Amino acid sequence: MREHPAGPSTEPYPRRWLILVVLCSSMVMVFSNLGSMNIALPTMQTALGASGSDLQWITDAHILTFACLLLPLGALGDRRGRKGVLLAGIVIFGVASGLAAFSTTAGQVIIYRTIMGVGAALVMPATLSIAAVIFPASERAKAVAAWSAAAGLSGMLGPVIGGVLLRYFWWGSVFLFTVPVAGVVLALVTWIVPTSRDEAQRPLDAVGSALSIVALGCLLYGIIEGPELGWLGPPVIGGFGVAAVGFWAYVRWERRTRFPMLDPAYFGNRVFSLGAVSAVGTFFALYGIVFILTQYFQFAQGHSPLAAGLRMLPVSAIVFLIAPRIPAVIARSGARATITAGLVITAAGMATMGTLSAASSYGPAAVALVVLGIGLAVTMPTATHAIVSSLPSHKSGVGSALNDMTRETGGAIGIALLGSLLSVGYRQGISGRLGDLPAAAAEAASDSIGGALGAGAELPTEVAARLHGLATDAFDRGMTLASWVAAGALVLVAVIVHRLYPKHRTDTRPAVPSETGAAEGTA
Repeated sequence: MREHPAGPSTEPYPRRWLILVVLCSSMVMVFSNLGSMNIALPTMQTALGASGSDLQWITDAHILTFACLLLPLGALGDRRGRKGVLLAGIVIFGVASGLAAFSTTAGQVIIYRTIMGVGAALVMPATLSIAAVIFPASERAKAVAAWSAAAGLSGMLGPVIGGVLLRYFWWGSVFLFTVPVAGVVLALVTWIVPTSRDEAQRPLDAVGSALSIVALGCLLYGIIEGPELGWLGPPVIGGFGVAAVGFWAYVRWERRTRFPMLDPAYFGNRVFSLGAVSAVGTFFALYGIVFILTQYFQFAQGHSPLAAGLRMLPVSAIVFLIAPRIPAVIARSGARATITAGLVITAAGMATMGTLSAASSYGPAAVALVVLGIGLAVTMPTATHAIVSSLPSHKSGVGSALNDMTRETGGAIGIALLGSLLSVGYRQGISGRLGDLPAAAAEAASDSIGGALGAGAELPTEVAARLHGLATDAFDRGMTLASWVAAGALVLVAVIVHRLYPKHRTDTRPAVPSETGAAEGTA
């Protein structure tokens, strides 16, 4: 397969749409595994005796590793070849998935999820960066929209696949299923995807990479552990302190080095920076609410994993159907209005989630999920295109990595913060109402709704039924609190974007601060 130059081609790349399908299949493999794993969390909690904190770390271990390594590995792909990095990531992700399937403790799952995060960090930047190279500028927005639609498809497939597997097999099947999928994707990528790299062969920024890993890793550690250890606990304060120093050192180094991994001056481009802010806000809400809904449908309403997965379909289905049409909306209304509208619609979906209770029928939940899906379908491709199109072609891997990093950072914050608010609301709702239960059952029930239902299995029927009622009432309180905070955060982001995003509708010029000064792009 011939090597394609790093810059935009003067003539369309042959079979570029078929290549995009193969690239999207790599991304779907990663995202659908996450969806399958999320739907399996309640089953894993019971099978492995995992605590509420263990469940968060099973999810967050992947996100933490993924987010920290995205920028360095995106830069590695730009310099050493994006196809090779993509192939390596597929192999690592597939092998780690197979090992995770046979874990016997929550700790082992967390370790293998961490390794899967490394593989995902190799895969994800390469998919979008290769697409940015092989498509001419006139088709790039459509390609990004198709990529976003595929992300919606993966979100749709993951919970359903996980639900089907859990109906017939053990929880490890949600990981084992990924192994043959990875083999097929590996063969397709080897066959058709071209290799590409930055032809200037700029050296890797090892110092910048290390500083970004330390800074982002400590920041996310503090966010994840804050709810468990206390926001003023020494490990959390220490994590935030190291993160602050790390970011300061990163900015200082990137401004001085000749070949920066990601020049901080890019953030002077408001299209670039506000696209990143929008992505963080969107995935803060999405990841957090998916973490909560998984427990809502299974623990609070008593549905099976498959039924829960089917009930979450509207979000992904709407994204898959609407996202490819968003470039036409941007052309008519401009990116500023499109992103703002998407954020507001997403906030409306989150607010509607806050009205649900364990006794609610599926109708209100379906309405909330449809509204949420419309908001995501509008926001995701617009924010992604704003980030990717604002960087020069030789930075396509870094741009793609930054796009993914904003998603995962927002997701980590969402799971940590909204998961914490869920726990706070739950514990406040159940506090002081468990005094007549055995000490062990009361302790388990005070931790989470999953713990309460597990404790109820060992109690007399009448006592278990009363405990179930107390736990679901408390869960409703926590879910309402988390949903309304998420809605408020999205409205705040929408106001910021509306006020600061450039009003001009189109500008194809990337910002190249190292060569021309930080240009303020418009879209």
